[in-house]
Amino acid sequence: MSKVQGGMKCVKYLLFVFNFIFWLSGSLVLAVGLWLRFDPDTTNLLDENDAPEHFFIAVYILIGAGGVMMLVGFFGCFGAVRESQCLLGSFFACLLVIFGAEVAAGVFGFLNKDKIIQDVQKYYQSAMEISNGTAITSMYHKVLECCGTESSRPPDLCTDDSHVKNCDKAIEDFFKEKLFIIGYVGIGIAGIMIIGMIFSMVLCCAIRNSREVI
Repeated sequence: MSKVQGGMKCVKYLLFVFNFIFWLSGSLVLAVGLWLRFDPDTTNLLDENDAPEHFFIAVYILIGAGGVMMLVGFFGCFGAVRESQCLLGSFFACLLVIFGAEVAAGVFGFLNKDKIIQDVQKYYQSAMEISNGTAITSMYHKVLECCGTESSRPPDLCTDDSHVKNCDKAIEDFFKEKLFIIGYVGIGIAGIMIIGMIFSMVLCCAIRNSREVI
């Protein structure tokens, strides 16, 4: 019996430490999401009313996941300390839901990665074609250090001292980097949540077994 109790205490402390790390991870995810949303370069490129919003959808999912992770991590710590099967079961269910949402968001981002880039490229190209799009194109040229596309380089926008890099390639590189950050953060979250679900179920089983022995 003492071995069972000793093992249960060990798992309880491990779960508490995990939940604290999970809470910190949620804070990090939230911070990364807010940085991607309010990053000056990204905001300048996509803050117009008619700009594509697919990128920000993925960022909002990341911000929501970070906030929920912080809340779930807090209740997970409380459940581990109280040795409550109900709280631990709820913690497991919450992790499972977040894990499912992460997978869905990852699939959404993977399937729409090219569409996000293409939409932004089309948005830039359409801005070049309209007379009142000079402010938008100038912002792209300044942020991405590019001018024109592979097939079009208007002399009134791309002067002699403009950068020679075409904006289609610059847009692709810029948003791929941002999307990779979202992807890496999502993979890290998924791995952490799997460990948390295993710990919570082990502790639940240990609590139930100890009470049956008593």
